[in-house]
Amino acid sequence: MEKKISFLFILLISFFNAQTITFISERTNKPLPKVSVFGKDGNILAYSDIDGKIDKQSLKPEQEKFQLIYNNFPVATLSYADFNQHVIKIIDNVKDIETVVIKNSKPSKYIFVKGNFNSYVTVNNRLSSFTDGIVTYIFDNKTKKLKSSRIEQYRVFRLQNLLEDRKKTDSWDYNTFLKIPEIEDVANIDDYKENKKTKFTQLKGDRKDEIEITGEALQKKEFALFGYRFFDFKSILNIAYEKNSPKTIKDLLEYNKILFLHLKHKTEPNYNTIIVYENFYPTEISFRNENNLEKIKFDTYSSHYITEYWKDPEFQNMQNIFSSYFGTDLKEQQNEK
Repeated sequence: MEKKISFLFILLISFFNAQTITFISERTNKPLPKVSVFGKDGNILAYSDIDGKIDKQSLKPEQEKFQLIYNNFPVATLSYADFNQHVIKIIDNVKDIETVVIKNSKPSKYIFVKGNFNSYVTVNNRLSSFTDGIVTYIFDNKTKKLKSSRIEQYRVFRLQNLLEDRKKTDSWDYNTFLKIPEIEDVANIDDYKENKKTKFTQLKGDRKDEIEITGEALQKKEFALFGYRFFDFKSILNIAYEKNSPKTIKDLLEYNKILFLHLKHKTEPNYNTIIVYENFYPTEISFRNENNLEKIKFDTYSSHYITEYWKDPEFQNMQNIFSSYFGTDLKEQQNEK
């Protein structure tokens, strides 16, 4: 009996491993989280977790060619046959981690965290809308709580020719889901360790420490409102800090959050998968006693910029990736500078 149980256990492990693929660094042999897998049509088919794993079943042979994106940069193009191996090594040093500049480090009332951001929404893996720009977050230096955010410049791109049928949720323009990343969690990350409703995982890398926090809701029963059905909420928060640091605001290197939602109208047979990606990359941290930055209203129907900030070599320009697939169908909104 014990031999049968052991054999069954080994069989289950083998089956699970056959269904997953792990991305690892060619340089360090350590897992690579946050690797996006794009299909030939520009759909985002998979996104690796903190262990570098994706589900092979999310990839289909008809996609033929798959592009791997890491740190907003193409790192490999693979065929479907390449995914027959359980482990895929990726050259991950195409773009080094940028140094976050610390200014005016003397004790002050506020901590200003300035950086680049991007956010995008997909519907059934296909891009709906995209935004990027420059934003500054203001924290209270004593409580470490986020006081406000000040967006400085931004662009908005939206996919054209959407039908906007009220009863066909896959046809909607989900630009209202676009928003500036909310990074208030970066200062109290340890609070999640005691939260039984979330899963807390940590990965120590050679250059940074990464923390992944996952949470779920509406897993067993849908929620109905005005003829629409909502089901299977999930969030994945990944925050990177300086290696072996106390993980304070000053140690922040990267902030990434993914929100999943399944939605349909009551007349639709199947749910549509809505995914919102939010990313922030700090470039400068300073300490000030005055909170007097000008605030620009974020409007998903327009862009607002006075410089071509995306041409800065340090800017994480994900828009280039999307434009390579969608071309002029991904239209920038009018710049209201």
